[in-house]
Amino acid sequence: MSLAYFNGRFVPLEEAVVPVEERGHQFGDGVYEYMRFYDGKGFMLEEHLDRFYRSAELIRLNAGISRAELLAVMSELLERSGLRHADIYMQLTRGIAPRNHPFPDAPASLSMTVKPSRKVDPELRKQGASVLLHPDERWMNCHIKSLNLLPNVLAKQAAVDAGCFEAVLIREDGYITEGSSSNMYLVKDGAIRTAPLSNRILPGIRREAVRRIALEAGIPFIEEPFTPAELLDADEAFLTSTGIEIIPVVQLHGQGPIGSGAPGGTVRELHRLFLEKTSLPASV
Repeated sequence: MSLAYFNGRFVPLEEAVVPVEERGHQFGDGVYEYMRFYDGKGFMLEEHLDRFYRSAELIRLNAGISRAELLAVMSELLERSGLRHADIYMQLTRGIAPRNHPFPDAPASLSMTVKPSRKVDPELRKQGASVLLHPDERWMNCHIKSLNLLPNVLAKQAAVDAGCFEAVLIREDGYITEGSSSNMYLVKDGAIRTAPLSNRILPGIRREAVRRIALEAGIPFIEEPFTPAELLDADEAFLTSTGIEIIPVVQLHGQGPIGSGAPGGTVRELHRLFLEKTSLPASV
């Protein structure tokens, strides 16, 4: 069953209540992490926690909980839920205090939810996705996994309104950064290409998984920005995130197909190798 945790209490999801004067609620003053468990085992869990603590440090937020304590809470939450294939969403904020912009003298506030892993429509994985180009209107510190996601939400809704799966964000310099909730890649002449790590993109954990898989498989992994024109000229393209894992991209909305307009062999092989890492059958 789905379950929640809030500042020391395990509660049914529908009973989890955030106080009105919680800083995450009023200011978006916090960070989050989203992790997936395959058959009870967290995938690249240490890397997720590294990013979580790094994001907290970058906004000068003292987590107030050690890594071992955090893992213990997650383990108990998972055990209480009875779920084996599950998603844990974790949120850390600057606490509960009267609304005022400066940092309060208050302990950090920690919440979590555990739910059955999100399912991706098999047809989407089979047929591939269409993406919409959208201006990247986010702040300059996208490497921080902060709660401030309004530009991402607006971009994603623009994609939905256009009948697309994802919005691919483009900066004023003409280069694609990433998706509204994913990292973006093209494949050209057998090599994978994606934007380099910087303050402009989120250091995705699935991005790192793909990098490692590519290196193991002898597939070149090039960290170099690319333009919409280069994306249209690519042989293949794909998106990654914790929730979608690896999804092929076959169409740039309003501009035409990418490659053959169908998922290519490189992306299919990457997804097969990724599933091997999770010990799941390739049919999943």
